[in-house]
Amino acid sequence: MTIWYALCDALGGEMFSMTFMKNALLAVLLMGPLFGLLSTMIVSGKMSFFSDALGHSGFTGIAIGVLCGLAAPTYAAIGLAVVFALLFSFVQSRTNQSADTVIGVFSSTAVALGIFIATLGGSSFTKFNKYLIGDILSVTPGEIAMLACVLLAVCVLWIFASNEFFVAAVHPALAQSRGLDVKKTKTLFTVCIAVVVTMAMRWVGLMVINSLLVLPAAAARNVAKNLRQYHLLSVLLALGGSVAGLITAYALGCSAGATISLYLAACFAVTFLLRKKAA
Repeated sequence: MTIWYALCDALGGEMFSMTFMKNALLAVLLMGPLFGLLSTMIVSGKMSFFSDALGHSGFTGIAIGVLCGLAAPTYAAIGLAVVFALLFSFVQSRTNQSADTVIGVFSSTAVALGIFIATLGGSSFTKFNKYLIGDILSVTPGEIAMLACVLLAVCVLWIFASNEFFVAAVHPALAQSRGLDVKKTKTLFTVCIAVVVTMAMRWVGLMVINSLLVLPAAAARNVAKNLRQYHLLSVLLALGGSVAGLITAYALGCSAGATISLYLAACFAVTFLLRKKAA
């Protein structure tokens, strides 16, 4: 972190002279590529509603962690979200119900259980507001290190398994005919998404985190001509929107997560217009 702090000091300016802003900037530089890569998987795999449901299960985990008096309830959220993802994969593989119906069942149950636990015994819900809105300025060096490890793991997973996932998402029958374990591949990515959603929820905010996991790839898909452009544009848009959102949020004194989401929504609008114009 010493080298990073020195680089920020070299940039000059009041904004990057404060330690919490240096930490926040490094965090968004890591989260941008992370969200960009996962976004391509989520959009291609038609898992947009699933990532939102994972956020609800993460909130339930937070509530359970607080109820149990854990010093770091985020770990309880990650654990419950992973269990949620595995249970969802199990149920989906053994029912003829559509995916959105199963997601709706899990999502509504998770959010109801979370609110029930959070308000149990007349407890105030206000202490959970920070998880709904997020606060990137509260990120610590230890959490940044954990975020870097998760980004590295996702990059390795993407390098070795992204092709299998895309084939399984676009044409499951073809994937199975080529000997690919479709169920295992999808389960692996759902667990990965669960970890990222719950880990970033406290910094970005439950109410907007799904937009950060959908908008980069959705915008990139409007103009990308091939799979390589699709991934690259998604990562660049997520990275650019994250940095711009953090700087704007600091200047205006508003939520960084919401500001990043608005930048990405603007990117989607621009790329949509470019797609229509090109057509």
